[in-house]
This record gives sequence, C-alpha cells and structure tokens, in this order.
Amino acid sequence: MLNSELKISICHMYPDLLNIYGDMGNILALKNRLQWRDIEVEIVEVKAGERVNYKKHDIYFIGGGQDQQQIMASLELQKNKDAIFKAALDNNSVFLAICGGYQLLGHYYQPFQGDKLSGIGLLDVYTTAGETRFIGNVTAQAKFLKKKTVVGFENHSGLTFLNKDAEPFMKVKIGHGNNGKDKTEGARNRNVFGTYLHGPLLPKNPELCDYLISLALKKKYECDIPLLKLNDDIEGFAHKDRVGAKY
Repeated sequence: MLNSELKISICHMYPDLLNIYGDMGNILALKNRLQWRDIEVEIVEVKAGERVNYKKHDIYFIGGGQDQQQIMASLELQKNKDAIFKAALDNNSVFLAICGGYQLLGHYYQPFQGDKLSGIGLLDVYTTAGETRFIGNVTAQAKFLKKKTVVGFENHSGLTFLNKDAEPFMKVKIGHGNNGKDKTEGARNRNVFGTYLHGPLLPKNPELCDYLISLALKKKYECDIPLLKLNDDIEGFAHKDRVGAKY
C-alpha cells in the first residue's frame, strides 16, 4: 500500500475550551509527520455543543484548560461519553489527553472548593487538589519506546492516583509526575494516553509521536505499516537539550 493511499483523521476535542500552554503543537506535530510521509491528514474540531462521530476518527486529542473551562469540558465529555468509549474500546482509536484533559478521562477531579468534576472513567485514575503546584522540566521513561526517554514540562497542582486497572504512561526520573510520590507520570489504557506533560509534548519527542501514528495506522488498516524515516535533526536537538534538564 502506497503512503499516498493512506489517510488519518484527527479529532481535536474542545479547542474552544482546552487550549492553554501551546498544546496545539501536538496536533501540528502529528499533522506534519503524517504529511511529510505523504499520508493524507484530516483535522476535525469538535467544539462545545457538538457531538463526536466515533466511527470517523483515528486519533483524538484533548488539551488542558483553566478551571472554568474544565468545568464546561466536563459537562461536554459526559454528553459524548458513549461515543468516546466506543471510539476507544470498540474501535481502538488513539487518544492523547494533556493535563486537564487527562484528569477528565479519569473518574473525577476534586478541587479544594466547589463540586467534584465528573470524568468519564476511560482511565482508571482519580485526581484531588494538592497544596503545592508542580512547575518544571520533566525527564521520564516510557518502556514501550525504543529509546524510552521522554521530556516535557509540567504545571499542575492536581494529584492523580492510579487504581489497579491503570498502567503508568511513564516513570519519572526528574520531576513530580502524577502526584510527587510514586514516580508515575500519566496513565495508559490500551491506545488511550493521559499525561501532565506540556511543552508541547510531541514536537520534542518524535519517537513518541511516531508511536501514536503507528498505532493509529494499525488500528485503521489492521496491519503494521512501516513509517518512512524522517530527518529529525531539529527535533533531536530539542529533545536532547531537555533530557536531564534541571527542574
């Protein structure tokens, strides 16, 4: 199968609500690395009040946001819960959720004040407000990557804890990760990934970006599709510059 015959649809969920810390860069990294390989890309934005078409998309992205926007996103996710579960668990679509989006894929987020924000339970995690804000560079390791090392920047006060059915996305070497206690960073459920790492994450971690692309291609075409090698000199420099960076 020629690359020009391939197509990936990316669903950007709630860009009107969850759009801080430059996380739109993750969409751009996915788009560019697909197009550089002559793979057609479709990007569809699902905004507040709109419905998710779970049959249509291969990759779903959810970013982070401020408290008020996160409340609104929580309500929108509840409306789309059934479609999201079908996309993730029946269709095996790829999900990447950052910070506030990650928290809302769990069971709930409990702030210091105010009502508990319901998540959708796609990830077996829960989050409570912490007294300390974690802000700084992170170096972590993801065991499923060949080179393993992942870099990013965390900025959160929520403390996320993994239940028995949650698998850590990564293990922290520098930084605080999910809660500053157990050295876990993010969570994974099949092709669903949640993380606190901003930066944005994917431009500085091309191996991780390609891993998600490979999962999406395998999901859609039901076979392993080798990715053409790209010149990653710039991405490699950005990555290496942050490996072991002081918190």
